[in-house]
Amino acid sequence: MREPNTQYILSLSYGKDSLACLEAIRLLGLPLDRIVHAEIWATDTIPADLPPMVDFKQKADCIIEERYGITVEHICATREREREERLSYEKQFYTLRFNKERQDYSLYGFPVRKGQWCTSKLKTEVLTKFFNQSNIRNAVLRDTDKGNEKQSFSRRNSGFSDTSDAVVQFPIENTTVEQSAFSQCPKHKGHKTNIVQYLGIAADEPERIERHTKQGIILPLVELGWDEQMCRKWCEENDLLSPIYTTATRGGCWFCHNQGVEQLRLLRKDYPEYWELMLKWDNDSPVTFHPDGHTVHDFEKRFAAEDKGLIKAGDTKFRWKQVL
Repeated sequence: MREPNTQYILSLSYGKDSLACLEAIRLLGLPLDRIVHAEIWATDTIPADLPPMVDFKQKADCIIEERYGITVEHICATREREREERLSYEKQFYTLRFNKERQDYSLYGFPVRKGQWCTSKLKTEVLTKFFNQSNIRNAVLRDTDKGNEKQSFSRRNSGFSDTSDAVVQFPIENTTVEQSAFSQCPKHKGHKTNIVQYLGIAADEPERIERHTKQGIILPLVELGWDEQMCRKWCEENDLLSPIYTTATRGGCWFCHNQGVEQLRLLRKDYPEYWELMLKWDNDSPVTFHPDGHTVHDFEKRFAAEDKGLIKAGDTKFRWKQVL
């Protein structure tokens, strides 16, 4: 049932659960107005996703538009004062910030594991701005006023059979969307448009279900009873299974400081130009790549030793003192 003056939005991650959530929305007869994806860029011209994932997103977008009649909106971080200038990982990396302890300025450099700026600056804040009430009011109501219903579907008008799953707080006039997004009153606390967010959380994820069961959020997969296995099955049958589930392609940013040695080894082997960029960043970062103190150059020494046959790749007995 559609509430008056309410926009229904799916935040898409391109993971199996997130994509299967589209079909769950359709099967449940729920309204859907927009699909949004927060895109992260390594540099002005290089995406954060590896090429196989970039290709998959493009294919998925075509399938989604063809089957559901909705164009996926790709949004990305921009400079606060210059909305047209893309804020990439590299730009934020080389931004100066004031260190209260040292009373001086330094580069952001690599993110630290606790309170990592890459998530907040390049994704969370992007979604916050998107869901801001003024943005919804300006971008959505114009289409509604024109009677443009192409971007909305329900069980009645869809004649076919077919992870960011993160919840963020959206500040709106001294309150938040989590507190007031979904209300029987269409103009709750003066808002002209309420917001309902769909999250692709599978039915067999009890901890996440409990954490995200709150006002303004709907979990279609849970309502339909689809577990992770069913979500994967549906994606496989509909040519929407991401390569991260079938190949060694990394899901997420190729420069992520949280990835393991296997992924770093593959990055160096398959995308040497990206690896060289990481070595450059490593030279300039005031923060080590890994929180244990190891740098990208440390991994380069390890992989170089493997290339020479001095140590074995994947050896569980490996110790850093062998190469440092």
